Amino acid sequence: MKLHDDALDTLFRRARTHNGFDGRPVDDAVLHDLYDVLKWGPTSANSCPARFVFVRSPEAKARLAPALSSGNRDKTLAAPCTAIVAYDLAFFEALPRLFPHTDARSWFAGKPDVIQATAFRGGTLQGAYLILAARALGLDCGPMSGFDNAMVDAEFFPGTTIRSNFLVNLGYGDPSRVYPRNPRLAFDEACTIA
Repeated sequence: MKLHDDALDTLFRRARTHNGFDGRPVDDAVLHDLYDVLKWGPTSANSCPARFVFVRSPEAKARLAPALSSGNRDKTLAAPCTAIVAYDLAFFEALPRLFPHTDARSWFAGKPDVIQATAFRGGTLQGAYLILAARALGLDCGPMSGFDNAMVDAEFFPGTTIRSNFLVNLGYGDPSRVYPRNPRLAFDEACTIA
């Protein structure tokens, strides 16, 4: 069933990267709803490698602040919530439960290059699902890089197999803080039909 234009506008055509929010909090129930939607997006062998830290408290924001680039610091600290989108390099340990009909764990165990590629790819996909799910649930997003991954990993994931990928500020956007829409590549510039 094709989505109505309103839904496509919400998810893509009219959705914008937000640099400021109106101050309303993003409560626990919304974050639970967000994960309960995004978790259904496909990943290779249902591997679900993404891990998310929802940074909301002043204490957690203070831990994140030193890792932020100067261009991202103020807007991130002011956002009601910042999702650290990460991936777990030990994701394959859950495959007996997540992909039980075959020994998918053996596809990864002892293969660091395959583990890294699959974890990063799947975690990135799940981060994109987070953005779409957030928009579908009425949140606005400000995804970004522009931070020190090693600092974030040391602060939020010490001694683990989890690595940060990118950040997404979440909240209810302030339209006055949105930059003008930038162009996109045309079909013929980005696509080939073979």
